[in-house]
Formats: sequence, structure tokens, C-alpha cells
Amino acid sequence: MMPHRIRLQWEVATRHPKSIVGCQVRRDPAEATERYTHWINNLTNEQLVTQVFTSHGPTVIMPTWFCSREWFCHVGKFDEGGKGTPEDLLYFYEHLRKGGEVFRVDQCLLLYRYHPKAATHSVLEETIWTYRLLFLEERVLSHWTSFTIWNAGKQGRKLFRSLSSTNQKKVIAFCDVDKNKITKGFYTYEESKENPKPRIPIIHFRDASPPFIICVKLDLTDGQFEENLSQLNLKEGVDYHHFN
Repeated sequence: MMPHRIRLQWEVATRHPKSIVGCQVRRDPAEATERYTHWINNLTNEQLVTQVFTSHGPTVIMPTWFCSREWFCHVGKFDEGGKGTPEDLLYFYEHLRKGGEVFRVDQCLLLYRYHPKAATHSVLEETIWTYRLLFLEERVLSHWTSFTIWNAGKQGRKLFRSLSSTNQKKVIAFCDVDKNKITKGFYTYEESKENPKPRIPIIHFRDASPPFIICVKLDLTDGQFEENLSQLNLKEGVDYHHFN
């Protein structure tokens, strides 16, 4: 850590005693996980809360965390399930459930080393998916009466299949830019035990109605997806959430 890390994060934490305070990081090697590192360092203050459902995990990463002992004890202990348990994600979710705030000092205060034997690699993608989905249903979908899934491809269909039956019934459409998917017209959930099987319309994103759960990865389309989203003049955390 950099010499002034504790002072700068302590100053924020004393003003916000129910908070986890993070910071920006520098990767070693520099080219490791470039998209992830960009995400860590460039989220806005609002996105530190709105983007908690993405596959990247906590919006301030655990090696940067700073909080008061009193608040840590209030949230509770880390899950000691051992190898394969995403203890940082589970603690972060509990922190948010108990009304915790999230802040980041916008200075690079930590050298974050990457190595292939890090414990994070022992956590299965499906484990992370399950916890993210449950948190999304708890925090967002339970308050919505209907929504659209942005992405009629693999990830969007997987989200639909993973939802509880109650939340599946709230999905009014998939939206996409792929002409082939839109021309097809519908996604039929063949594995469903219902009769008739659910058929969800597939429409162009400009014809879709918010709110959206977005299953499109950021920073992978040369800015085209981000431009499409910005054209709709929606508010993140109200009209849509990222689940990519």
C-alpha cells in the first residue's frame, strides 16, 4: 500500500462511519485484467451502489477496504466456508443489506498484484452467479412488476431460466440489436414444465420498455452498446441495472 493510504481512507471513514471505503489501484503486471481494473478505478460514486450485481463482484475490491471496527462487527463475520466461498461478496452484500454506504478515494493507494494461484480463482462462476441472482431478486426484482431483459443471447436466456417462477412471469420481452434474433420473434422456454411453454417476445432495444436488466458486457463493442444505452436517456439504478 502507498504511505498515505490509511490517512486518506480514515478521513473518509470518519465522516461516514457506516461505510466501506476503497481506493483506486495499480495492477502488477500492468496488463493484467485490464477491463476489470478500468472498472475498479472508474466507477462513479452512484455506480459504486448501482453496479453491485455485475460479475465483477464488490464495487470496491476487498484488498482496498477500510472501515471502522464498530461497523465491521455490526455487519458480522466473514463466511468461513473455506476454499470456493466468495466471502468478500457475501460480506459486501450483508453490508448493503444493513444500510452500509460505499465510497472510494480517487487516488491510487494500492499495488494490486495478479498471480494465477490467487484464492479468487477457486470460486466457481456458477457460485458467483447464484449469489448475484439471489441478491438481484431480493433488492430489485421484488420491487418491479415487469421488466425487459436486454440481450436475447446466451446470457439473457440464462438469466431468464435462472429466475424464480414469480420473476419469470414479470419478463415482458427480450431486447437486442441482432436482426436474426429479432426476426425470430420469440424465445420459447422449452425446459419449462408449464403448458403452454412460456414464449417471450424478442424486440429491438429502441422498441423496448424499461426497466431493464442488462446482460451485455461493457467495453467490448467499441462503445456501440454504451452509445445505444445513452440514446434512451435512462437513469441507472432506476430504469436499469447491469447484470453482465
